Amino acid sequence: MKENSSFETDLLHTNYPKPDAYGALSMPVYNSAAYEFDTAEQMEAAFTGKSNDYTYSRINNPTVQYFEERVKNITGAISVTALNSGMAAISNTFIALAKSGSNIVTSKHLFGNTYSILVNTLAAFGVETRFCDLNNPEQVESLVNKDTCAIFLEIITNPQLEVVNLERLSEIAKRNSVPLIADTTVIPICAFKANKFGIDIEIVSSTKYISGGATSLGGLIIDYGSFDWLSSPKLHNLVKEQGKSAFTFKLKKEIHRNLGAYMTPQVAYMQTLGLETMSLRYDRAAETCLMLCEKLEKLTEISSVNYTGLISNKYHELSKRQFGEKSGAMFTFDLSSREACFTFMNKLKLIKRATNLFDNKTLAIHPASTIFGTFTPEVRKEMNVSDKTIRVSIGLENVEDLYQDFIQALK
Repeated sequence: MKENSSFETDLLHTNYPKPDAYGALSMPVYNSAAYEFDTAEQMEAAFTGKSNDYTYSRINNPTVQYFEERVKNITGAISVTALNSGMAAISNTFIALAKSGSNIVTSKHLFGNTYSILVNTLAAFGVETRFCDLNNPEQVESLVNKDTCAIFLEIITNPQLEVVNLERLSEIAKRNSVPLIADTTVIPICAFKANKFGIDIEIVSSTKYISGGATSLGGLIIDYGSFDWLSSPKLHNLVKEQGKSAFTFKLKKEIHRNLGAYMTPQVAYMQTLGLETMSLRYDRAAETCLMLCEKLEKLTEISSVNYTGLISNKYHELSKRQFGEKSGAMFTFDLSSREACFTFMNKLKLIKRATNLFDNKTLAIHPASTIFGTFTPEVRKEMNVSDKTIRVSIGLENVEDLYQDFIQALK
């Protein structure tokens, strides 16, 4: 990001890596799997990493690279890797950092599939997950040791809406020479500057705010180059040659190309367009979310409304300090029972019964029976996922129209 220039300007005026032959203002979609070379020597240089020429679109692609460059330009990161989903971004990150005998320190307040990859997928390869209360510094520090490859969190947990003190957690991570990795999907990159709070690796589901209304699936791994990988159990051998780019080198030269989850050029094109309107859409959705929550808080039919933008919320001040005046476009509310939740959802007329976050349409889901539906009641209780909770993702509709849909569905 250029000094003294705005987010919007940097975003819109990121230069192409090469001039377009026809002067196109939108980056063309390069729907090509492979690329031709003039000589065998050029081909060798590209495949051995001695040149930046494109080789194969599972590894790199001009349209995807331009999308990555745009995100890099507006975040100030040293590297951005675009993958085909948010879960691909999470799995590629963990696999790049962890090995058998490593441990990851995190909270049980996680999105369902994130919890699953830790306790099921990675556990089968000898990676331990150490769960704790991330707002309890003593507990966090007691679990970190020489084999800890990461402290991981969601900046606002989904669906619990818990907020962690990032500066305090960053101090613990730095004191113990462990990278701090955060899923920041709930607050978009136009509103939250992860590196200012000590986050070393940022993970984003670009399916959400960035895609421009749920047009496509995608995920981003954003490396700020702020961690000394010499203390990493897995990456320390790369530091001599790669320095602070050791993680990115491991990710791009081995992990993402071996797992085959690179973003497609069609998706990169759509999400590049989505980036251009992200801040406008976010401002509208977040403002609507707060206004709606303030109205719903007054209804006796609703047991409680959980949104960190509300003054009554216990995380309000911390959320405001870390994320600014807007607290995202997702909230939850509780009714009297699971049956009441199902009845309410079945009566909705405007709000869509669907999963996903930050579509242009407002969406409602009952997390306990869907996202966490295959988990045992005991695990759901440990994760603080209640049968009485409905999660709502706010879109771009008029706030009064959304409120009236609530009113009629609650009757």
